[in-house]
Amino acid sequence: MAWSQEMTQGPLTQNMAIKPVQILKTGNTIDSSFIYQLDTISLPIFDDFSSSKFQQYAPDYNAVGISSLLFYHLLDPSTNLPLSSAEVFTNQVTFKRVYDAVNSTYIDFPFTATSVKVGDLAHFPVVYQTSNLYPPYYIYDTIGVVDVSDTVWITNPAYTQDSARQFFQPVNDLSKIWADHYAYHNYRYGLNPRSLGVATFDGLNENGYPYQFGTTVTNYGDRLTSKPIDMSSVNASDSVYLSFLYQPEGLGDVPESGDSLLLEFYAPQIDQWFHIWSVGGSAVHPFKAVHVKISDPKFFHKGFQFRIRNYGGLSGALDDFHVDYVHLRSLSYYNDTIFKDFAFSYPLNTLLKTYTAVPWDHYKASSSNKMTDSLEVKVYNGSNTAENYQNGQISVLQNSATLGMFTLPGFLLAEGQINYNPSALFTSYHDLSNGYEYDKTLLGIQQDFEVKASASAQFPNFSQNDSTLFTQSFYNFYSYDDGSAEAAFGPTGVQARLAIRYDSYEADSLIGVSMHFVPSVVDVSQKLFLLTVWDNDNGVPGNVLYEDDAFSPRQPAYISGQNNFETYYFTNNEKVPVGNTFFVGWRQLDPNRLNLGLDRNIDHSNTIRYSVDGGNNWYTSPFPGSAMLRPVFSTQIDAVLEVPAHQVEELLVIYPNPSNATITVSVKDKQVNHLTLFNSLGQVIRNVESNQIDLQDLKNGVYFVSAPEISSRTYKVIKQ
Repeated sequence: MAWSQEMTQGPLTQNMAIKPVQILKTGNTIDSSFIYQLDTISLPIFDDFSSSKFQQYAPDYNAVGISSLLFYHLLDPSTNLPLSSAEVFTNQVTFKRVYDAVNSTYIDFPFTATSVKVGDLAHFPVVYQTSNLYPPYYIYDTIGVVDVSDTVWITNPAYTQDSARQFFQPVNDLSKIWADHYAYHNYRYGLNPRSLGVATFDGLNENGYPYQFGTTVTNYGDRLTSKPIDMSSVNASDSVYLSFLYQPEGLGDVPESGDSLLLEFYAPQIDQWFHIWSVGGSAVHPFKAVHVKISDPKFFHKGFQFRIRNYGGLSGALDDFHVDYVHLRSLSYYNDTIFKDFAFSYPLNTLLKTYTAVPWDHYKASSSNKMTDSLEVKVYNGSNTAENYQNGQISVLQNSATLGMFTLPGFLLAEGQINYNPSALFTSYHDLSNGYEYDKTLLGIQQDFEVKASASAQFPNFSQNDSTLFTQSFYNFYSYDDGSAEAAFGPTGVQARLAIRYDSYEADSLIGVSMHFVPSVVDVSQKLFLLTVWDNDNGVPGNVLYEDDAFSPRQPAYISGQNNFETYYFTNNEKVPVGNTFFVGWRQLDPNRLNLGLDRNIDHSNTIRYSVDGGNNWYTSPFPGSAMLRPVFSTQIDAVLEVPAHQVEELLVIYPNPSNATITVSVKDKQVNHLTLFNSLGQVIRNVESNQIDLQDLKNGVYFVSAPEISSRTYKVIKQ
């Protein structure tokens, strides 16, 4: 297969932010599994997805009101009582064979069939079918020979008695609206949503896995189903409407025109779902309102439900739609489509300039103010009229004690307007660099601070959207990202390189790199790469400060859960000194994109460099977002991580470099007596007992040299 060499981006085929749900089930039966008996909710019903209103199901054998049923595999059809465990059957016709040894003939006498009701214990409700079954053995009898009668048993007969107990647990939580979890509740996939949180529909199930791995089939994917609703006391003439907002693509994958989002209603008395509304896929646009009147009498009964579903690709996070502000109520009217609210559109994730996290000891040692001078705040005025602004506020807390505060001036939040304009998004930037700083006198090797931001307008609205809360963490790494990936990205091509620039608060030593790889269309978990650290060469990666041994490559590792990273420590627990500016990343040995997570909510694409020609030329990523790759520093946490200290090795000096003839390698105060030269595939092409290597007979390109007696690191050499 021919591979082009470039930087590419792709959709996720697994949502790593979702931890798979453990299902209580033994073998291939319903034994010890639970069925939840849902409560019934009433109008009005409203969800802006600022918090989770998805019903959680926690199996509890001791729950109040729990009941169970025991089902047997084999029943007597005349009494419906279970057969004894000693009774075993086969569906093969078995027989007694009588053999005449004198004439070498035999006659088979089939056994009489037994009528048995057989239950399918793999599904609920258990369905029984009556079958004619036979004894699980054959009898061979020889005429004229005393006591010669052999019984041959069938190995592992298919029909043996078994049982499964199904538990029924009542659910009573009127604060929860949704009966299932297939749609993904999140704060990151909508593009400029009108409030915190959306429900995302794609081709991944409730555990974040594709509905069908590796398929090109399109079909129904996610669904968001309401709990049963009591509509029996609601009058059809009371102008009952269901409204919601929707958006295609957002920060996910664009749905094609053949994909769709649809709304369905359930009529309980006839046990049937009805198609009510749908829309085809398209490129992203602002959230649009859907407003549907409910007037058909068949829906005005106890047990009415509605659901939203998507139709699209089933092999990943494909063909995305996003839904917000679901509202079912009476006493509405045909143009009552304004969702009157004032809300944050996105949560805040850092008060630091540039980074979402930095090592605590680096922050404490910094002499300058590291608080951001351009905190981005996005709020939406969901009122259909101009509304007066009020000042917002940011509070920093630790252990419930307030440590500092910032004011968000109202006129800035409203972008300098006298009021918030109606039905408009406002983006403002706030300078926090001249006020409170995180307390550098606090002891400890790491710190966590709670940060709460609030902003509001002067009209009644849903207050839960007027604030957002996050934790600012100081550990032992730098990060640009918010801990969630909306896409997979990386360069393609054999020996392609990916390098992320970091400007640290102080020079220090790295012990490894944490990375968040995400599954995409092609499984690359078995592909190889070499962890690499470069110094800075006028804004692009320069000399290689560290690279894995070519015989000890790494592989992408997938870890489920929000903000979960795999840390790749350097070989032999080595510590790599770096200056204030450095690059970390990899050199890949395969042409495939390795699918590093790309956080599309925070754009630091200017820090992402890639090369497809051996490091001769470096390019900036064309995709907005932040690489989910974090350099891990040597700090006091090393003792917890059991990373021993190592003596810092001298750096090799190579000159001239590039060269078309001979290169010389030297190290301060040390004699270099042996050099090894590698090609770009990691193969040894030359060993010399000298501090010089002749390159004249080699092809132009990139090579690597090491002085194994001095350092375990390799250094880039260019032959031109």
